[in-house]
Parts: sequence; structure tokens; C-alpha cells
Amino acid sequence: MNSSAKASPWWTPSVHADRRPFLIGRNAIQAALRGFFAREDFIEVDTAVLQISPGNEAHLHAFATEALTTDGQRAPFYLHTSPEFACKKLLAAGEERISCFAHVYRNRERGPLHHPEFTMLEWYRAGESYESLMMDCVRIVALAAETAKTEKLAYRGGESDPFAGPERISVTEAFERHAGIDLLSSVTADGSTDRDHLAAEMKRVGMRVADDDGWADLFSRVLVEKIEPYLGFGRITILDEYPVSEAALARPSARDPRVAERFELYACGVELANGFGELTNAAEQRRRFEIEMAEKARIYGETYPIDEDFLSALSLMPEASGIALGFDRLVMLATGASRIDQVLWAPVAEYGR
Repeated sequence: MNSSAKASPWWTPSVHADRRPFLIGRNAIQAALRGFFAREDFIEVDTAVLQISPGNEAHLHAFATEALTTDGQRAPFYLHTSPEFACKKLLAAGEERISCFAHVYRNRERGPLHHPEFTMLEWYRAGESYESLMMDCVRIVALAAETAKTEKLAYRGGESDPFAGPERISVTEAFERHAGIDLLSSVTADGSTDRDHLAAEMKRVGMRVADDDGWADLFSRVLVEKIEPYLGFGRITILDEYPVSEAALARPSARDPRVAERFELYACGVELANGFGELTNAAEQRRRFEIEMAEKARIYGETYPIDEDFLSALSLMPEASGIALGFDRLVMLATGASRIDQVLWAPVAEYGR
């Protein structure tokens, strides 16, 4: 077969026939999760895709557009990368338990686990700890597997038992266990970081360090190369307590101010969810957003606006915990699909194909 031959479109009957079992599984899992949240007294909400700010994290890339006012003036807008800002405004308005299946949009992302448009499941619990979200995740993963009639989550030969109790490990412990690096020795009590110290730790264990790497670049390299490949095998893993500099929207831990109430959920080496004990201090949130945008300007030469409406809403927002779960990825692992486009009813077109 000619390796340069184009693959048949997703709408070709034979291709659709191969994908259809995954898609039917997707629908069943979504219905089951809607039932789960209804039983937990959540209100399902729907948020606007067009936003003033798509999010203010350095490595998130948005799709930009513009609106025309009634008098023909142009106003910049972005497709949201998450419904988070809108959901938190709803918490400020008085909602206490909300869930949201949102189509979200991220530029510069396409591959087996990434798609420019995908479905994010977010839910928030006002007045509850972020540990409650961990328990939600355990139940949701088991429910997805049960609905798909499978006893295992699977991806690229790796397997995870969705009914086993989760492993919970801190980022600090993971760095020590899998990379032999003392992460918090490069983080001070106020959360600031020492790039040179972390670089020295990485060189000591034989890892690559570039002259223009910042602390965040080094942190990400260790996480991707040394830690993520070992998470979520045999059972799901909850990777907890990220350094505060890597948790722009999470509150600091009461146990150790160097780390934050942030965790990620992994199965078969795949990140499934990202949860927080939410930061509600508007001044601190602004400071963190400005740091993130300065980093984005340094690396990519662009920034996104800060949503002043969101910062104003934080003054009314109650203490809460919230989480974003990659719904398509969960469906992939539960149904045995190997690529995200197999579980999307109508994938985004690819240029040049």
C-alpha cells in the first residue's frame, strides 16, 4: 500500500462502521454520567463559548475571532478553552453544585489524545473539599467502565483496573520515586522557585537541560519524561499537591504553602482530569494571571486579556472545589479506542487532507 495514500474520510460508511461501537459507547457513558450528577443533586449548566478571555495559562493556545456590534464596530473574542470562568461566576451567583459538558477549543493541539475541539466535563462543589472530587473521580471511572461493560481501562497496551482503589501520591513523592529528584528543595516558603537548583538536580540524574529553560520548563520535562509514563497502571493514580507555581487557579495547601490543592487523575499513563481547591482571592488570582501572561509573552510572543468580570465575581464566590475531566479520553480508555477521533461523532477537518 502506498504510504502517501490518504486515509478514507470519517464519513465513509466502512470507516463509520468501525467507529460506531465507540460512538454508541460514548453516548451510553454520557447518559450514565448525567444520571450520576442528577443523583448527586447537581444542576447541569450550559456556558457561552465566546469569551473575553479564553483563559490565562501560559501554555494554553486559543482560537481568536471577533464580533461586529450593531454599529459595525469590531470587538475581539475567543473560543473558550474551558467553561471554568463562567462556571465560577455561576457559583458567585449562588449555585452550589453544577456540572457542565462543554465543547472547548484549543489551538496547536492534534494527535492521538488531542483534538482542536473536544468535550470537557467540569463540575463544582461549593463548600466542599477537593478530596470530595477525588472520590467523584473514583466513582465516575468505575461507572464509565461498568457502562462500557469492561473490566479494564486500556491504552497502547497498558491496563488499569477501574474498580480498584486509587493510588494517591504527591508530586514531590513522584519526583523522588521516579526521577530521584528533590523537587521542593527548589521551591521556597513563599512559592517562588529556584531554576538553577532544579537544573542541577536534573543534571545530577542525567537529564537534559537547555540554557533558556525556565523552572516551569524543567518541571514539565521531568513530569512528562520520568513520571507520567508510570502513572495509572494497574489502578488509577491521583497525583496530588502540585507546586503553587504550577497551580494558577488553586489555593495553597494548609499543610505546606509551597504546594497547592491541585491534583490530576491518570489511567494507563493518560491524564484524565485536573482538580482544584479553588482560589477565591482576586488580588492573588490577578497576580498569578499576570505571571502566566508574562511567561506566555516570553515564550510565544502573545498574551490574552484578563477577564475583569471574572475577578470581580471572585469576591462573591464561596469556597469551592472544581475539576475538569477530558470526557473523550475517558470514553477512549473505557471503550478501547486508540485515538480520540474514534470517539468523536464528527471530527474537525484537517488541513491538507
